[in-house]
Amino acid sequence: MIQMSDVYKIYNEGKNEVRALDGVTLTILCGEFLSIVGHSGSGKSTLMNILGCLDTPTRGEYLLRGETVSRLNDEQLSEIRNTSIGFIFQGFNLIPSLSALENVELPLIYRGIKREERKRLAIEALSRVGLAPRVMHRPCEMSGGQQQRVAIARAIAARPPVILADEPTGNLDTKSGLEVMKILQGLHEEGKTVILITHDITLARSTQRTVQIADGKIIS
Repeated sequence: MIQMSDVYKIYNEGKNEVRALDGVTLTILCGEFLSIVGHSGSGKSTLMNILGCLDTPTRGEYLLRGETVSRLNDEQLSEIRNTSIGFIFQGFNLIPSLSALENVELPLIYRGIKREERKRLAIEALSRVGLAPRVMHRPCEMSGGQQQRVAIARAIAARPPVILADEPTGNLDTKSGLEVMKILQGLHEEGKTVILITHDITLARSTQRTVQIADGKIIS
């Protein structure tokens, strides 16, 4: 699914350069459940941004589903993000004025999916995360755990092959966090490639493989 070869992300190249990524080589298989673990400043956020096509490497090669994305322009990267990657963030990033259904539908509008199909996919995704009775509720009418489940539904509604979850339990209590991890495990069992970015080694242990990053390098 993913192949990164000798990837660097360098800021201020030259005498005072900062190597956020320093020669990262990483392979992620189709259908794998992988965690990337590192402390603040380790480079894991930079790695996530490149994996998610939110940024491009300074040097090195990144292939996603066999396509070289490290050389694509902004418009092409946007298309890749829209069709191949579902994002789950720590902060939910829901629009307060929209219902759960409307929040999940929004990315589908950008994909040009017609209204009836859009609604069907959104309801299906919300049902998948146990929120069928609350599709018309707004974020302020939901708990943190429910809001994160809306965010997961939004990520999976278009059925992307890759799910990229950045500290998805960071703002949740223990029970809600376990529910989110159970959903991610279910997505993996359905054949999705799930990448979990976390600083929590306990969460990482629930994935198939853990990659540890420090000072921009993969150390284990």
